[in-house]
Amino acid sequence: MGRYRDWVNLDLLTEELAGEPAYRARQIWAWVARGAAGYHEMTDLPAPLRARLAERLPISTIELEHEARSRDGTVKALFRTSDGQPVEAVLMRFRDGRRTVCLSSQSGCPLTCTFCATGQMRFGRNLTASEMLDQALHFRRLETIDHVVFMGMGEPMLNVDEVIAAARRLPDLGVTHRRTTVSTVGWLPGLRKFVDEVDEPVRLALSLHAAEPALRSQLMPVNDRYPLADVLAECRRYFELRSRKVFIEYVMLAGVNDRVEQARSLAELLDPQVFKVNLIPYNPTGSFTGSSPKAIAAFEAELKRRGIPTTVRLTRGRDIAAACGQLATAS
Repeated sequence: MGRYRDWVNLDLLTEELAGEPAYRARQIWAWVARGAAGYHEMTDLPAPLRARLAERLPISTIELEHEARSRDGTVKALFRTSDGQPVEAVLMRFRDGRRTVCLSSQSGCPLTCTFCATGQMRFGRNLTASEMLDQALHFRRLETIDHVVFMGMGEPMLNVDEVIAAARRLPDLGVTHRRTTVSTVGWLPGLRKFVDEVDEPVRLALSLHAAEPALRSQLMPVNDRYPLADVLAECRRYFELRSRKVFIEYVMLAGVNDRVEQARSLAELLDPQVFKVNLIPYNPTGSFTGSSPKAIAAFEAELKRRGIPTTVRLTRGRDIAAACGQLATAS
């Protein structure tokens, strides 16, 4: 059964469909991408074929273990892969009608950022493109989705080939490349490959969180291996090739990285033609405390005063431990 778990791969599906018309694999994937919950819904397939596929090819590579629902409409799901690895994904509903799914690219994460719940977990493994798509498909079966961010568990650039493969299939689910964002803490080999190979207008986001090298290394050990100056240079190359701004993610930690002078240091690093800053109110997961609304507002004002496009991200799912890794570490 193992090789059939990754059945969204059309080559494997085509192998299972030997003797059937050549269009069957595309036909089945189209049903799945539209949100079909099972083969029984695929009414233009012969009934014997539906029965055979239901027995041999599971409709999903992951199983739902737990689901939590927030008062603000956010839904967080904890899945298990076929080999028992925990995987989380989140559906965020916004008042303007956006439906954004946050996907995981790994089970756990080996990069141990100190403020991140996933960094406190044991690293499991990279996820396949199908396991990433199946996270999105879980929510697609509930309702239409239109944005995807690879910002869940794991470092996408450590699994860049599978992330790219998943991103390229998202338009089939109704999520265009322009509404797909891949985030990185600055894993340079994968980032270079992403910039070199992804011709589609997929967006890039960089988790930065501190402009000062010593503080960034304290928060994010990856900074010792790949200094921020080199990572920012690669982000600028992305902009030069794509003419698309890079999002800077900056989580606001009280008394750590939220002083006005630190906003000035951040502004000095960033070209406003290339970068846009998203300030993220911290969803506490450990020893850190989130910055006050007053501190966030002052930080935002200083960045804007210096010409840096800046927004404050809406907090979602705080009452259901929606920060990546929180459900898995509690289970």
